[in-house]
Amino acid sequence: MIAREQATRLSVIVPVRNGGEGLRRCLQGLAASSRPPDEVITVDDGSTDASAANAAALGARVLTTPAGPRGPAHARNRGAEVATGDVLVFVDADVVVHADTLARMESVLADEPDVVALFGCYDDDPPARNPASLFKNLLHHYVHQHGDREAGTFWSGCGAVRRKVFLAAGGFDEAWPAMEDVELGVRLRQAGQRIRLCPEVQATHLKRWTLASLWHTDIFARAIPWTRLILRQGRLSCDLNLNWRSRLSALAAWALLACTLLCLALALGGPARLAGWAALGVLLSAAGMAALNADLYTFFFRRGGARFALIAAALHVGYLLYSSLVFTSLLLRHRLRGGVGGLREPTVK
Repeated sequence: MIAREQATRLSVIVPVRNGGEGLRRCLQGLAASSRPPDEVITVDDGSTDASAANAAALGARVLTTPAGPRGPAHARNRGAEVATGDVLVFVDADVVVHADTLARMESVLADEPDVVALFGCYDDDPPARNPASLFKNLLHHYVHQHGDREAGTFWSGCGAVRRKVFLAAGGFDEAWPAMEDVELGVRLRQAGQRIRLCPEVQATHLKRWTLASLWHTDIFARAIPWTRLILRQGRLSCDLNLNWRSRLSALAAWALLACTLLCLALALGGPARLAGWAALGVLLSAAGMAALNADLYTFFFRRGGARFALIAAALHVGYLLYSSLVFTSLLLRHRLRGGVGGLREPTVK
């Protein structure tokens, strides 16, 4: 056990805009940590509610962004500039850390001095139990539980980075309206730094998703900026939800959609023999999806029951369809506009 006077100093940075009850629970969770933070900095990014006052009442140091809102990347950078700790812990305002989250972060950084950053995941018991919320949180949990521990990315929902390394890298790139944490992780890895995915570092996500907010976020705040980052790199990662199983699942999802549409069209009138082949195609592509994702769908069943597992499987097929459609569309546009070369697979070392 590291002596307290030699321990890492942790500065927790929480960007917030109209955090409401979630911010209160976030800060209370930090205060209840078995390893308490050395300081908590809440950066109020143009809130119109009482977020700043509530954060101050709960003991956080409060900064406000001028002429806000300026976005979470700007808010996190402002917090990092004034932080006094040697490790910056980034926590979203709708995330409640577990009692041991900070202690686990500190332990990894103490045991592995060449690791400059780490991140965890949402837990598998979100308070919002509607299908969209449960699907979104459980998919995140599953993907992070099965990702490569030597990560090629970063996540600021519940992640930590050594302050000197963060400042030397220039912090988050504020030109990115979303995925600025992933972009930072890519830069750190390109500079030869080590980042660890730590599945045991967990936190509870309070956000309630609807189908509309889920699809909007997945497309405009995930798929589009992530594809642009991939095109900028000229390199397709095999980590997290870009692994080979996900790619094959996307192909199976498109086959399932095509065969289903063909079945529907033939049901309105067409050769019976062709309809039989189309139905077989539906069965085979559905079986392929089930085989490729048996563990994920079993996990959905264990956490939400049979009805939810069926809904989640359908949402997962939709997720694969629109994510791969965005990727392919932007890749084709990139090529048509004179983008050079193709995407390289990562070198295996």
